[in-house]
Amino acid sequence: MAEPEPVVASRGLNVVHLFCHPAGDVDAGAVRKAVDEARAVGVQVVTAAILGSKADTCFMVLGEDLWELRRFQSKIQGAGLHVAESYVSVTEVSEYAAGMPEKMLHDRLFPVLPPEGKRAFCFYPMSKRRGETNNWYALDYDDRERLMRQHGALGREFKGRILQVVTGSTGLDDWEWGVTLFGVHVDDLKECVYTMRYDEASTLYAEFGPSTPDWSDRSTRYSTPRFTRRRC
Repeated sequence: MAEPEPVVASRGLNVVHLFCHPAGDVDAGAVRKAVDEARAVGVQVVTAAILGSKADTCFMVLGEDLWELRRFQSKIQGAGLHVAESYVSVTEVSEYAAGMPEKMLHDRLFPVLPPEGKRAFCFYPMSKRRGETNNWYALDYDDRERLMRQHGALGREFKGRILQVVTGSTGLDDWEWGVTLFGVHVDDLKECVYTMRYDEASTLYAEFGPSTPDWSDRSTRYSTPRFTRRRC
């Protein structure tokens, strides 16, 4: 059978988070082989060992071709892992990023993960609010740009302590963005998220899914939560 044509983003990387339970016996060697084969073709795989009952393991997978992500998913399923939850998104550059240095734009579209020295990890999905009183999409561009520049300035106060990877998922999954944070310490994650929630763009116009931080060693094992549709 002929190989399918690649399915790629116009710019940036495709991303999938896979949250897994064992479906009986798991072939650990086959799972390791799937990770090695993915990395050999340029796909990034961040692995996670999850505490609690939400899942047993997670893979954050980033690559240019959706077929490579699909092949990886099929291989780990064939090795005995059941994908209980997933999240699909793409790396992106914000529409409010005009004038940003080229290197910063490149790093947002093509992040290299995990970052050195940031062992704490957190992921949560979010959307912009469409309420009767506070509707993000009813604001004009200038107001949205002003709010997002304020939001970005607040986030930069955590430079060196937090690396943020924002991926877009409008039309691809249940929420509009996925936010992945890598931190030096677990309480860096808490302080960053808590502080940012008081920002006007978040306080009035954002809805968040749940997040669960944890820790890892340098072998890139991270603890990651499952997503629900609960809003807070």
